[in-house]
Amino acid sequence: MIGVAVLGSTGSVGESTLDVLARHRDRFRLVAIAANSNSGRLAQQVRTWQPDYAALADERAAAELRALVGGAAPRTRLLAGAAALDEIAQAPEVECVMAAIVGAAGLRSTLAAARTGKRLLLANKEALVMAGPLLLKEVGRSGATLLPIDSEHNAIFQCLPPPVSPGVAPPGVRRLLLTASGGPFRDTPREALDAVTPEAAIAHPNWIMGRKISVDSATLMNKGLELIEACLLFGVTPAQVEILLHPQSIVHSMVEYVDGSVLAQLSAPDMRTPIAHALGWPARISSGVEFLDLLKAGRLDFRAPDSDKFPCLALAEAAARAGGLHPVVLNAANEVAVEAFLERRLNFPGIAAVIEAVVERGAGGGAIGGLEDVLAADAESRSRARERIVDITRNESNRGAHA
Repeated sequence: MIGVAVLGSTGSVGESTLDVLARHRDRFRLVAIAANSNSGRLAQQVRTWQPDYAALADERAAAELRALVGGAAPRTRLLAGAAALDEIAQAPEVECVMAAIVGAAGLRSTLAAARTGKRLLLANKEALVMAGPLLLKEVGRSGATLLPIDSEHNAIFQCLPPPVSPGVAPPGVRRLLLTASGGPFRDTPREALDAVTPEAAIAHPNWIMGRKISVDSATLMNKGLELIEACLLFGVTPAQVEILLHPQSIVHSMVEYVDGSVLAQLSAPDMRTPIAHALGWPARISSGVEFLDLLKAGRLDFRAPDSDKFPCLALAEAAARAGGLHPVVLNAANEVAVEAFLERRLNFPGIAAVIEAVVERGAGGGAIGGLEDVLAADAESRSRARERIVDITRNESNRGAHA
C-alpha cells in the first residue's frame, strides 16, 4: 500500500485525486488531507476517509473543523497552521504527496515534500514559478520523484523519452507545443472585456477548475505561468516553447523532435487522467474518465493566441526570458490582481494593468539566492500591487465624481 497525502484536498484537483484513489483502495492508502480554510468540506472528507492526519492552514477554520468532526474520526489527528502542512508533507507514513494548494500558499509544503524525497505530484505550478531553481535543487539532492500534474506538462512528460530528469533538456527535442483552450473570452471582442464579470470569467468552457485558475485561464496568464513551468521542468528556453489555442482541449500538448516528428497526448478534458498517470507511473491505472471518441469530437482546431487582447501572456513570456526573481514578481502581482477582480474591486483588463505596473517598477528583480529572497520579492510585489489597485480605484472614483 502506498501512503498518499493530498495537500489542497478540497479544491478541484484534490477532489479529483480522491476520486481516483477511491477506485484503487487496494493500491493506495490516504494518510493525510489538508486545505487552507474550507472546514466544512474537509470535515466531510475526514468522516469519509478517516485519514491519519487532517490539517487546515487557517487556524480559526481549524477550530471549526474540530467542532464539525467531533468524535466521528477518533484516529485522525487534526492539525492547524501553515507548519502543519509541512509536517504532513514530511510524515514518514507518506510516500506520495499531491501538491495541489493554489498559489504561493503551497510553496513551503511543496519544498518540504521535495526535501524529504517523496514522490511529488506537482499541481501547484506557482511553487515552481516562484522557486523553480530551489525546488529542482531539493529534488536532485533528496532523490525525490517529480511528476507534473498540469495536463499540459503531464502530456509533455508522456511524450518524452524516459528517463525524464527535471530541469535537464531531453535529447532530440526541438520545441514544446503548449495548448490552451483560450478560456471563456477567446472570441469576445476586446472592447467588451471591460464589462465581463467574475461569474463569466470562472465559467470555463471545457474544464472544471477553481476560481483563481479559471480567471488565469481567462486572461491567458495560466498559459504564461505554464510556459515558465515548462522551461524549468524540461530544461528548455522560452524560445523553444510555442503556445497554440486549441478550443477543444483534447490535445493537451505536443513535443516536436529534430527529425520532424511531433508526438501528442490526447484525452478528454478531465484532470483525473494526469492524476491517474502520475499516481500509477510507470504503470497505467484506471482513472474513471470517459474514453475519447475522436469521431464524436469531429475536428481539432489550432490558432495563435492574441497577445494584444490578452497582455498577461506577453508579461509572462517576458518574465520567463528575464528569469531570476522576475517570475516571483509576476506571480505575486497576478494573485493580488485576480483576488481584486473576483471581489469586484478591479475590472478584467485591470488585472494585466496592475501586473504591468508592478513589473515595470522592478520590484524584486535579480537572482534567487535562497527562499528568503523569494519570500521578500513576493511580499514586496504584493504590497505594490495593492497600492496600484488603490490608485486605480481612487482614479475611477474621481472620474465618476466629475462625470
